[in-house]
Amino acid sequence: MKISILLPYKENYSLDKAGAVSLFVNDTFRISRFKKNIIIFGSTKEKKYLSKNYINIQDTKILFKSSNKEYVKKFLSNENFLGTQILEIHNRPNYVNLIKDHYKEKIFLYFHNDPLSMSGSKTLSERKYLYSNVEKILFNSNWSKSRFFIGFKENEILNEKSVICFQSTNKVKIDLKKKKKIISFIGKLNKAKGYDIFGSAIIRILSKYKDWKAVVIGDEPREQINYTHQNLKNLGFKNNKFILNYLKKVSISVIPSSWDEPFGRTSLEAASRGSCVIISNKGGLPETSKSAIILKKLDEITLYYEISNLIENKSRLISLQKKNYQNFFLTHKFVTNIIDNVRKKILIKRFNIKKNHVLKILHITNFNYRFDGRLQYNTGRRLNNGFVRIGHNVLTISDRDTINQNKKLFDPSGKLNLQKKIINSYNNFKPSLVVLGHADSVNLETLSFLRKKGVKITQWFLDPVVKFGPDYLNNKNRILEKKEFLDTTFLTTDPKSIDFDLNNSYFMPNPCDPAFETLENYNHNCDYDLFFAMSHGVHRGALKKGKKDNREIFLNKLIKINPNIKFDIYGMNNTQPIWGETFIEKISNSSMGLNLSRGKPITYYSSDRIAQLMGNGLLTFIDKKTKFNDFFSDNEMIFYNDIHDLSYKINKYKRDEKARRLIAKNGKKSYFKYFNSNIVAEYIINKTFDLNNKKNYKWEIK
Repeated sequence: MKISILLPYKENYSLDKAGAVSLFVNDTFRISRFKKNIIIFGSTKEKKYLSKNYINIQDTKILFKSSNKEYVKKFLSNENFLGTQILEIHNRPNYVNLIKDHYKEKIFLYFHNDPLSMSGSKTLSERKYLYSNVEKILFNSNWSKSRFFIGFKENEILNEKSVICFQSTNKVKIDLKKKKKIISFIGKLNKAKGYDIFGSAIIRILSKYKDWKAVVIGDEPREQINYTHQNLKNLGFKNNKFILNYLKKVSISVIPSSWDEPFGRTSLEAASRGSCVIISNKGGLPETSKSAIILKKLDEITLYYEISNLIENKSRLISLQKKNYQNFFLTHKFVTNIIDNVRKKILIKRFNIKKNHVLKILHITNFNYRFDGRLQYNTGRRLNNGFVRIGHNVLTISDRDTINQNKKLFDPSGKLNLQKKIINSYNNFKPSLVVLGHADSVNLETLSFLRKKGVKITQWFLDPVVKFGPDYLNNKNRILEKKEFLDTTFLTTDPKSIDFDLNNSYFMPNPCDPAFETLENYNHNCDYDLFFAMSHGVHRGALKKGKKDNREIFLNKLIKINPNIKFDIYGMNNTQPIWGETFIEKISNSSMGLNLSRGKPITYYSSDRIAQLMGNGLLTFIDKKTKFNDFFSDNEMIFYNDIHDLSYKINKYKRDEKARRLIAKNGKKSYFKYFNSNIVAEYIINKTFDLNNKKNYKWEIK
């Protein structure tokens, strides 16, 4: 799931100059339960951003064109926006109209100002359009909400569609005894903020109460309102961190706005730091603190009286400071929970993934239809069985079969037909999840189409992807090519072993399947001791002249030093590889199997052969450097250090029939218990949809 947050054009999402909207977004994002899924978009000239998940859209100024329109246009075309399930627009109602035709998922609109003062929501028709075309509207106060619904009829308002989401701040430990005799004014130094009223009153206060000081934090180049006094200090503009820290020692904070403040962050922050707050009865200011002094009349005399009364009545001052601090509840955690609960309800509704819910899954991989059952026993089919068994509806597309069967003059590769088939399948089936398995021919335009539809996309990849492994560069490029469009990637290599960045990547064991692995070799007397099979490419189906595999050297040496062992080996020494039912017939006649993959041993990596060996009840040998002993004990699988250790253990268990049968039986039981196709399919869904995070899987417990 992805949540994209769009800030207003030129909103300053920076460390030193962040505005109220930026602070709100950053503060709530950092503790959100959806933190890993949130991307913030904005446009600023500053270089030091508030968070790492911020994407800056470069300046969009074009002569004779609207900067806001160009900003939104660039945002919609940004590849990081693809796949967004919830788009949260802050304080720009006019963006909704620009976006709605290009984005069909859920839109949240946040109001940080009076809706009637903003482009896109001034008129009743504009507000009704917004109400019909967004999923949720979040207001920073009840006052702002009431303004939005002016002109609406009662039966036109749905309570669940609008949410009160106050601004917030953190609550820190404050020692009220350390408060200083300081009165503060924080904000723009203009008449709208009431600086003229504050200035006139504070000069009289400071002249009468000479042991008190006043501190002003803010500026206003457009209005020159100046007050001077030896105990009045103007600190100019300061960032929010400085302000919050300074408020710890302020005793009285004055916010005498003459305009209708939609909420009032300064009052909120002063209350959180245990200051006695004096406010006007304007807009949403009374909602910022339950214990604020509200001016009955907004003038110099009334303000002077209230400040004077607090200074002379110390017990009242201390009482109000305590009430403000102790009763403060608008913390980041409180407000973030409001937002997250709204998100959660929408996402559950969007995906509707509950315990017994049926997902629609489009599974695109090579199902090998053209080989007439020769390659029936593959991982794609195992996973497919798992998805179906746990109750989901799966539509399959065999990408390579589609390409192979649709090569035409105007489409010589057949790939255009594949893209068409995928898009048509989406339109007819409407899947919630697309699963790719080595589907290299699915192009980026097709994935972009799916992402814009809000579909979750994941891929599984079976080949090794470590630097010194076989086909490293090719495998790496195959995985990374699609990474911008993927929610998750599942590898049979431990992601910690790879040397490139791949977000949301997870280890996936090779699954066994009860419909495929049906043998119990430990219960039978077998003609051969050790089974091994490899190929020069599954699609070729036969040995390739001149092709060599380093495993042949190892195996020929193993055969040479173990003349008493009966080997049954395929895919080398002029013995053709085996497939389909022939493979099952041959593997059924060996008591032990060697799991030997191409290249050097890699942490947790194995070809899918391990599922066939363990799943069919053969005593299985594997190089200790694969670290499969993190998953299995010596009573379930045999680990060897080198060829000589392997030789010793093969001979040991050839002689010890009882131990051989017991370990093989334990191995099959354990592999089926922890690595079966149902569990692996469930794991893919849980990780991709961020579900059941408390559930532990065997391969995650290390």
